[in-house]
Amino acid sequence: MHKSSIFIAISFTNLEERSLYHQIHPLKVLTDWGTGIFALYLFWGHNLATALVIALIPSAIVSFVLIRFATLEKYKESSFGNDVRKYMTRQIEADRLAGYAVMAIGAWAHIIWLIPLGLLVIQLGWIRGLIFT
Repeated sequence: MHKSSIFIAISFTNLEERSLYHQIHPLKVLTDWGTGIFALYLFWGHNLATALVIALIPSAIVSFVLIRFATLEKYKESSFGNDVRKYMTRQIEADRLAGYAVMAIGAWAHIIWLIPLGLLVIQLGWIRGLIFT
């Protein structure tokens, strides 16, 4: 195997791991929850463009910074990191996103019960692997 191929394989694995473990970094969780709640308020007021910017841009920036620069080893080695490694799939990430979409639709349409339903979908996404193994 050529040296550059080895470097690419190692970098990809590292990127894949970092993409996984940054999700449980407190800054990422705080950013997602804080901006998510504020964006719901904006969806409620039908401020679509601003709501989308608030819901997506800060989270993307924090993700980039954490994946690129943060020391994530302690999260990888934690018991939560072990659970995330075992159970967090792209499907579960999609389920979590779908839960937020349900919340946003509920806020936009002023259908209050959709907001806790979406939150439940998000929470089930986080714990699905633990429940259904």
